[in-house]
Amino acid sequence: MADIRQIDRRRKSVKSIAKITHAMEMIAASKMRKAQERGLAGRPYSEKITEVIASLAALYPKGQAHPLLQARPVKKIAIIHITPNRGMAGGLVGNINRRSLSFERSQGKDTVYIAVGKKGIDALRRTGRNIKAEFILGENPSYLQTLPIARLAIDGFINGEFDEVHLAYSKFINTMVQEPVIVKLLPEEPAERAQGTNLEYIYEPSASSVLDKILPRYVESRIYQTILESIACEFSARMIAMKSATENANEIVEELALQYNKARQESITTEMLDIIGGASALS
Repeated sequence: MADIRQIDRRRKSVKSIAKITHAMEMIAASKMRKAQERGLAGRPYSEKITEVIASLAALYPKGQAHPLLQARPVKKIAIIHITPNRGMAGGLVGNINRRSLSFERSQGKDTVYIAVGKKGIDALRRTGRNIKAEFILGENPSYLQTLPIARLAIDGFINGEFDEVHLAYSKFINTMVQEPVIVKLLPEEPAERAQGTNLEYIYEPSASSVLDKILPRYVESRIYQTILESIACEFSARMIAMKSATENANEIVEELALQYNKARQESITTEMLDIIGGASALS
């Protein structure tokens, strides 16, 4: 009977876990849709501003380059490491942490981190990495909240504190797929203008003046866009992870129910045999 009670307690415990994971799945699904809409809505803007910057860079005075476009020998790099604040998102956190550390080793350069997200901060601290700054944002950050991150990256690059800035984040492919990527942020490399396009822009007061203003805004918007994509990836991964956890819990409940019924049947059979044996002895 002790085994039966133990199995029954475990079955009830797993049922409770399944209810919790299912609730977390529903919450993540609700937040995921909003996060996806915000993340995908910024992509057209990012693509268009990239096109404009390519046009502006081509018109910049020959022999000169904007400070954010100047490449130089790389002695030190900075990585803006973007992760969720919470776990329970499958392999999302571990994948981006491993991707950043692997990239650092492959570069073989002195590296400093600008950590965004509690999980990334904890991982970098455990591994003894050089963290320049730490940021913990909410689930729905505003553009203004991400500006200090961009300002650190821009000022550090212009002042020569580091020679390259890279973004490490989870790229949203679809609900099922989130890819950990490393992309160069600074020095910015303007995309080449597509052949056959004849875009005529009039810049006032000059192309270089407009580029001076728009390029820092571009860096800021790109960081903001990657943070939004990372949030969308977080909720997508959490929804999938909690769905798998719920399905696994339900399978365990079914197995425990079968074990419970078998143990109960054995117990009843044993009691009946004892009664029959006692009756036979009395007769």
